[in-house]
Amino acid sequence: MSKELILKTVDELARLIEGKSISPVELTTEVLDHAEEMNEQINAYIQIAREEAEKFAKRAEEEILNGNYRGMYHGIPIGIKDNIYFKDQVSTMGSKIHQDYVSDYDATVVEKLRDAGAVLTGKLNMHEYAWGITNDNPHYGACRNPWDPEKIPGGSSGGSGAAVAADMSVASLGTDTAGSIRIPSSACGIVGLKPTHGRVSKYGCFPLAWSLDHIGPMTKSVKDAAGLLEVICGYDSNDPTSLHVPNENFTDFNGDVKDLVIGVNEEYFFHQVDSEVEKLVRANIQNLVDQGAKVEEVKIPALQYAEWAELVTSLSEASTIHHRNLLKRPDDFGSDIRLLFELGELPSAVDYLQAQQVRRQLKKDFAEAFEKVDVLISPTLPVIPSKIGEDFANLNGEKVDLIDHMIRFTGPGNLTGLPALSIPCGTKGNMPVGLQIMGPALKEKRILNAGYALEQTNPLQGRRPSLVVS
Repeated sequence: MSKELILKTVDELARLIEGKSISPVELTTEVLDHAEEMNEQINAYIQIAREEAEKFAKRAEEEILNGNYRGMYHGIPIGIKDNIYFKDQVSTMGSKIHQDYVSDYDATVVEKLRDAGAVLTGKLNMHEYAWGITNDNPHYGACRNPWDPEKIPGGSSGGSGAAVAADMSVASLGTDTAGSIRIPSSACGIVGLKPTHGRVSKYGCFPLAWSLDHIGPMTKSVKDAAGLLEVICGYDSNDPTSLHVPNENFTDFNGDVKDLVIGVNEEYFFHQVDSEVEKLVRANIQNLVDQGAKVEEVKIPALQYAEWAELVTSLSEASTIHHRNLLKRPDDFGSDIRLLFELGELPSAVDYLQAQQVRRQLKKDFAEAFEKVDVLISPTLPVIPSKIGEDFANLNGEKVDLIDHMIRFTGPGNLTGLPALSIPCGTKGNMPVGLQIMGPALKEKRILNAGYALEQTNPLQGRRPSLVVS
């Protein structure tokens, strides 16, 4: 029975918990046992908080038995990326410099999860300071992909992606500055949602780049992601970028895509793509067409400058945040991110402001595209993740730079702040492939509905990670 429980989605488990068929204590014990058993192989957790998790699971059980069921995430065990603060617990940011940092408050999203009755199981591995896509962490060890332990899980939220894929956490939160939710979600075969910028408060999350950062769900299903967004969204006066917009019932969708207009941008989002990845994504677009959707090609001219604008913005903002430590403690950074912080000292004010002008034009071009189409679909990643330690990817037989190609299709979502969802759309060999659905600002429900329609076609055909129990 226990192995069956940890394989289930939040949506499935919530019904069992609400109906008192299973208890949060039983579920939490099985998830923690499995996480401790698997962590030596996968290294998804930096710290498992067993004692606290068991205490909160017992409290959730008592509340539910007394008729005080709080909703979908009540009693659900969740691990959280280690740059999101827990009160009175260490948050390392995956770093040496902050290895002993203890916050005296919960991040807003953590506070909301506690209010929803979630059981927080610990802090998940990440690329140091969220500044990378491999999760090959020099201080806490490399996180491994459950589908192939020799390969990266993607990053920077690699621990979140691996933990959910390996059933070491029923769901998770990640952060996304250039794709750090969607990249590991694609690499690990799960669902990852980057909400509209400002939809979810970032208060209590250590920043990478202020104007690009997002927090969002990483889950086993689209419904789980929608339910988690309902929990964590909302205006927060502590976050100056927070949007004062009404909360929505994001789980209220049925997968009806009749008359949905799908935008496809060939010049950028289907340029230099692994041939098998492209084939899978186009087949899934056809699946939506078979359900009544339409396809229209769109032009987004400013995309040709997007990679440059993302790079200048993220480098400049990240290096500003870490400037003092770069001067005083340069050797305490991992070599890969130290180089990035040093590079971030080079762009001028002119460069940064020109990048913001590109960003403004990109937002305008996307807005014009969304006047013609409802969603934009592309591959999440143009390549399959590489082996741990490699700095290149294989693109149709050619070795290409790993980082540049892994963030090519996700970065525009951060520059524009538009919502973007990655869902599994099939496999290449033994590795999952992700498909990205972008939408207009604040239209998360629209992209979730399209994702749900694809999810119902069972694109993974029951295939599961090699390290996970069957």
